[in-house]
Amino acid sequence: MDNETPIKPMSSSQPYLIRAIYDWIIDNGFTPYLLVNAENDYAMIPREYVEDGKIVLNINPSAISDLQLGNDYIMFNARFSGKAMEVSVPVISVLAIYARENGQGMMFDENPEDTPPTPPADDTPPEKSRKSQKPQLKVVK
Repeated sequence: MDNETPIKPMSSSQPYLIRAIYDWIIDNGFTPYLLVNAENDYAMIPREYVEDGKIVLNINPSAISDLQLGNDYIMFNARFSGKAMEVSVPVISVLAIYARENGQGMMFDENPEDTPPTPPADDTPPEKSRKSQKPQLKVVK
C-alpha cells in the first residue's frame, strides 16, 4: 500500500514573476509597463485608453502612487488626463510586463491553465519506476 500524501496544487507563479520583473526593470533604471487584457470585467482601468481590448499602463514609481503588487490584484493610484483614478487589475489579466525603453520583460499566456498536465496513460508513472530502483554511486577520480 502506498502512503504517499496527495500533492497540493501550487499557486500561480505569475504574481511572483511580475514582482521580480518589476524589481529588475526598476533596478536597471528603466520604466515598467504592464500590458493588460482590458476585457476582464473586474479590471478598474480608464476605458477610454483601451485599444483592441488591451491597455498599456505605466507603473513607474514617478508616474503612480501606492503601488501594490499582490497575488490576486495589482493596484495603484494614477492620473489620466489630469483626473485621479484608482486602478485595479486582476493579475490573471496581465499579458506582459516589460521595460518601455528596450522591450525586455516577460509575456504571459492569455489563457492560463490552472490544472496540471494529465499523467501518462501508462499504469506506472515514470517517477514510480525510478523510485523502485536503488541509486548507484560512482567514484570519479
